[in-house]
Amino acid sequence: MMSVKKIGLIVFFISLIFTACKASFSFTGASISPEVKTVSVDFFQINSALAPPTSGQLFTEALKDIFISQTNLVLVKREGDLQFEGYISNYSNNPTAIQGNEQAALSRISMTVNVKFTNTQDETQSFESSFSRFEDLPANVELASREEELLNAINEQLTQDIFNKAVTNW
Repeated sequence: MMSVKKIGLIVFFISLIFTACKASFSFTGASISPEVKTVSVDFFQINSALAPPTSGQLFTEALKDIFISQTNLVLVKREGDLQFEGYISNYSNNPTAIQGNEQAALSRISMTVNVKFTNTQDETQSFESSFSRFEDLPANVELASREEELLNAINEQLTQDIFNKAVTNW
């Protein structure tokens, strides 16, 4: 039988090991340093003539939402430990899947976002990059009736790509 003194020493060393380890884990796969506490997302301007007027706001809010829902970071207006800024550089609606009668079966809605990411705690993680995604719409469906739904789907994909590159070492 172990003495109380030996059990106390074992418990002490086990607790020492656990408190000495500095790691951050997440069910989303994010690997965020414990020193990182805040995130800031500047408004993403629209630099594409064809982009809907609401696309900048929808994208900015989607990027904020992914960090609020998938991390414990606090959203701040400026100078977060993680900082995002950029603009929508391209938005297009092009016919695709041309049929035998030379009519498009689908329209492809595409959006490209240029992102500058700054990690103030670890500059080696910072980047500037473009991200592009698209959604297809049947040609017989009017774009105006589904454009916000398509934008939300595109934003979900874009923000997941940006999140992955920024905090999961993608």
